[in-house]
This record gives sequence, structure tokens and C-alpha cells, in this order.
Amino acid sequence: MVVALILVLVAVGSVAFHLLSPWWWTPIASNWSYIDHTIIITFWITGVVFVAIILFMAYCVFRYRYRKDRRAEYEPENKKMEWWLTGLTSVGVAAMLAPGLFVWNQFVSVPEDAAKIEVVGEQWQWSFRYPGKDGVLGTTDPRNITPENPFGLNPNDPKGQDDVLVQGPEARLPLDKPVKVLLRAKDVLHDFYVPQFRAKMDLVPGMITYFWITPTRTGTFDVLCAELCGLGHHVMRGKVVVEPESEFQAWLQEQPTFAQSLARAGTGTPDINLASSEGGSEPLERLLK
Repeated sequence: MVVALILVLVAVGSVAFHLLSPWWWTPIASNWSYIDHTIIITFWITGVVFVAIILFMAYCVFRYRYRKDRRAEYEPENKKMEWWLTGLTSVGVAAMLAPGLFVWNQFVSVPEDAAKIEVVGEQWQWSFRYPGKDGVLGTTDPRNITPENPFGLNPNDPKGQDDVLVQGPEARLPLDKPVKVLLRAKDVLHDFYVPQFRAKMDLVPGMITYFWITPTRTGTFDVLCAELCGLGHHVMRGKVVVEPESEFQAWLQEQPTFAQSLARAGTGTPDINLASSEGGSEPLERLLK
């Protein structure tokens, strides 16, 4: 009786804690309410299964408790119960997977009119790059990275000359505008995560990952690295400021372009470049000759 009662209290207490807990999501600030809905569906399915199993255990402990006048019966299999368990499990798994597949398709289907921002992660800081007036990001290559060119842009690519560089922990996004977030790591795995956006993605060295969002309310939101990336992982933080389009454009105009950064560094455009991200190693071969 005591064990059965404890199991019932565990089930009731778990449901009560979930419903009354003050630890809940931060208010959403993007278009990804689909992700919240998917998680809630998963909670309900797994919660119902958890409560059902706990209560079934309590029933079995009570119903089949030891009695002197009763003997245990051996029943190696029960076809009817096996079919029911297989069917219910299949329905439950499908109900959890289907919403996730739908949301993932939405997550990677970027609107054609989405603006772009590149997020660059390195131990243990964030930096950001925006396309210039041409609306196109210039090509990059890790071999181009120098103190004067920390983003590794190809100096010979005219499309990258007007790219806007933000070497700091704060990025800005326009309100109610879809944005494709391109992610690149310079050293190890990182993960760009803004809890209010409900969107996150790993930064993988050697490849470009991405997701897209539409910020839906103004404010300043914390950027976290959600992938253990070394001793300073806990201090790899930043900010994303969401503001009206006019304020965003005014701020963007104040940021230096790649060409201006090279001019300030006194380097200008070098005569020899290692290679662009689209290939082409002829300048390097000339240097080696």
C-alpha cells in the first residue's frame, strides 16, 4: 500500500509541478511559435505515457500484492496486449515526429526576400558581417584570415568590398523582416542561440550552416553559445538588438565596410591572394614560382 501510494503521489506531483512551475520559456520574439507548439505536443505525449506507466505500476503493486492464499500464475506472452502496446507506441512516436518534420521543413525554407547576416564564432567571441549596398556577401577563405582581415574576406572580390563588418558582441536586426542567418566557425564547434527567438544552430568549422527568423518585437536579447567550446565557453555571450527598419539602416550606415577597414589598417588590396572560397589558386601558384 505504501509503495502504491508513493507511486501515485509521484505521478500527481509531476503533473502539478509541470503546471505550476515558475520555470517556463521566455516570451517569444520571433516567428517560431511552431517550435513551442512542437515541444508542448511532445510534453503532452510523453507526460501522458509517464503518468500512465506510473499509475499502472501502482495498480500492479496493489492488485498483485502478496497474499498467503494466492499463488502466482505464469503467463509467458499476451498477444492482445502486445498488439495494443505496439499500436499505441507507433501512434505516439508518429505524433511526436510529424510536427518536428513539418517545423524542420519550415526552418530551412528561407523566404526569397530574406536579408542576410553572417555570424562568425571563435573562442570566445562573436562577430558579424552584413552585405553592403549590392546586397551580396563577398567570398571568404580561412587562409585569408589575418589581424587586418579577421573575417577572411577575399580582397580581390569586388562584391566583398562594401560588406559591413561588426567586430563586437552586438548585432542588430530590423523588426518584422525575414533574415537568413549564416553561421561560420573559425576554430571549434560553437552554437548560436537566442532563447527568445527559439532558433539555434551549430557553427561547424569548414562549412556554412544557417537558419532564418523574423524578429517580431523590439528589444535587446542575449546571445549564448550553446555548444561547449573550451574553458571560456561560459563567457561567450553577445547581444542582438531588434529595432525598426529606419533605426537599423541608420546604425548600419555608421559601421565600417571591408574596404574602409583595409584602408584604416594601411594594407589596401594586396597584389597576391591565397584563394577565394570559390576556388582559384593561380595567385598562390605564381607566388610559389
